[in-house]
Amino acid sequence: MQIFEEIKAKNIDFKNRIIMPPMATAKADENGHISKEILDYYEEKTSHGLFSLVIVEHNFIAPLGRASGRQVSISDDSSIEGLKKLAKVIKDNGSKAVVQINHAGSAAREKIIGQRPVGPSEIKNPSQKDTELPRELTIDEIKQIEDKFADAALRVKKAGFDGVEIHSAHGYLLNQFLSPLTNKREDEYGGDIEGRIKIHLEIIKKVREKVGEDYPIFLRLGAGDGKEAGLSQKDAVYAAKAFEKAGVDALDISGGMCLYFTDYDYPGFFDYLSKPIYEEVNIPVILTGGVKKGKDIEEILQRDVCDLVGVGRAVFKDSNWMENEVKPLIK
Repeated sequence: MQIFEEIKAKNIDFKNRIIMPPMATAKADENGHISKEILDYYEEKTSHGLFSLVIVEHNFIAPLGRASGRQVSISDDSSIEGLKKLAKVIKDNGSKAVVQINHAGSAAREKIIGQRPVGPSEIKNPSQKDTELPRELTIDEIKQIEDKFADAALRVKKAGFDGVEIHSAHGYLLNQFLSPLTNKREDEYGGDIEGRIKIHLEIIKKVREKVGEDYPIFLRLGAGDGKEAGLSQKDAVYAAKAFEKAGVDALDISGGMCLYFTDYDYPGFFDYLSKPIYEEVNIPVILTGGVKKGKDIEEILQRDVCDLVGVGRAVFKDSNWMENEVKPLIK
């Protein structure tokens, strides 16, 4: 498997194996709309034209799911025009563009959203310090959130992006449903892994109905919590296979309640989470984390733990990283 080898998937093709993963910039305006700051940021980070795909940072699907004050919004149609400009910036620089859509759930703060945060169960979120005790969502509210994910996905498509990514990692709402640490529900949305992914499967179905059969749907999966009694490897693989069957076109593997941190420090440090999934699914698998040198990408690919490698923090810190580290590898 080579860095500049193409991948042809059902609904999306990748010109090479390198993607820019979603990373929050906190550069939106006070309404969550795309600012000049954000446009300039993505222009600078993608101007080299070397990414096959850029996944734009998480956009909140509803005010109650807002994670931070300057997070990007996709909660209503007023967001579409700004996002159109962002899609054009990324695509004009030669990369495909995807938007990640998200609900913070119990990772939200009352000072940001103006009311008590919500979650699958009345349990403090273990992914962050000093989280507030959430209110447990009713089934009617769960259905409304599912609809908001689908509406947000349609806005992504209307804005001209090449696909949408559903966020179920890093301790946010869908990850909270997935993890046995935060989902103690005794109804159809809790219990075993089938209950804990019910909301995911319903969202995937509703998104697919909104965007059509040919529009790429990605899902970022927090495939391990890094905590005792957290999500098991068996359940993570089960979830991944269920998401593929439901119509997800690519899986983006990361951490769950451990966020994007581990005790390991080597290129592709979440490979122990991605490998068992990569071996069981037939859709592209993305792995991000720990890349410091261009050759790290090659080394990760050669381990057979993923199809695509995300380069995040290195590019976040140095906009010239791709030109300095990856361009010399072009043969």
